[in-house]
Amino acid sequence: MLNKKQNRHLFYILFLSFLIFFIKFSTGKVFAKIYKISELEISEPYDLNFNKDKIIDIAFQRAFEELMLTLTTSENSHLSKNKDLKIIKTLIDSFSIVDERFIDNKYIAKFEVNFSKKEVLNFFENKGIFSSIPKKKKLFIMPILVDINNNQVSLFSENPLYVNWDKFYEKHHLLEYIFPNEDLDDFNTFKKNIENIENYNFENIIIKYQLNDYIILILFKNKENIRVLSRVFLNNNLVLLNKNFEKKNLLNEDNLKNIIKDLKLSYENNWKKNNLINTSIKLPITISIDSKKYNLMKKFEKKIENLDLVSNFYIENFSNKETIYKIVYNGTPGKFIDEFNQEGIKIDLTNNIWKIND
Repeated sequence: MLNKKQNRHLFYILFLSFLIFFIKFSTGKVFAKIYKISELEISEPYDLNFNKDKIIDIAFQRAFEELMLTLTTSENSHLSKNKDLKIIKTLIDSFSIVDERFIDNKYIAKFEVNFSKKEVLNFFENKGIFSSIPKKKKLFIMPILVDINNNQVSLFSENPLYVNWDKFYEKHHLLEYIFPNEDLDDFNTFKKNIENIENYNFENIIIKYQLNDYIILILFKNKENIRVLSRVFLNNNLVLLNKNFEKKNLLNEDNLKNIIKDLKLSYENNWKKNNLINTSIKLPITISIDSKKYNLMKKFEKKIENLDLVSNFYIENFSNKETIYKIVYNGTPGKFIDEFNQEGIKIDLTNNIWKIND
């Protein structure tokens, strides 16, 4: 039979063991936070010069290129051309070959390459570049073609952009476009307002598709030139973009392809700028949670794990009463609090050490 002192001693041993286990296996997930590049297919001849290590190196380089194009705006696209394997390998957390085949003297394999988020962000910080959160977004797009010479409006299947927009897709694109249905009422509305199409309020059409974000894309064409006005509404922020394409013909496949790719690049850049990770902001946050509230701690850690603006966190101290977390956040206190309010997690800010209660 154990006395009270022995029982108390045993309790603390069990509690300490539990917390060591908890720290090791729960916070470890955060340090393993990754950027995943998947479905990366590599095809090489299977001959006497076949070398699997070289193929793996090719996969690393292509995965790095795709990652850079996903995380940065076009002004920093030169980073994707980096072929220095020594640098690339320092950023890789793990990789796997998920499928490999030998067909007609060819080796075909699909790779999955996981990059360490922490190392990638350090890589950008050392170069003085802010990367973007790789957040995908669905949005409504309304392409309208206005023929100035003939005073005509073309929508839907009569508009080359409507028909061909999705043909020119890149794997690193983050935006997914939802097009309008071929609605005769919409067509008649645009036709009536052709003289004032730049200032027309499109809310009665946008609202049908139940998407908060949208792009109204108006092309004005004459015999030689095309002017494009884009009304881009993302994250409750309206931006007007103007582009001119000289001596371009939408009936020419190469011209059309270049115009669509140029416009998509502009929209991707705009979206990425909405989601920049400013690593120069390193907000230190200290948070306390009651150690007995295991489910609350688990919920908190799961949320932290999925916050792209959290660059690091760890348990600074613990006891049978409270567990204290240290967090480095690349954003403002208000944004951090809003992230948790969305999950129904309230943070008490009355002390220097913030506290989370039920």
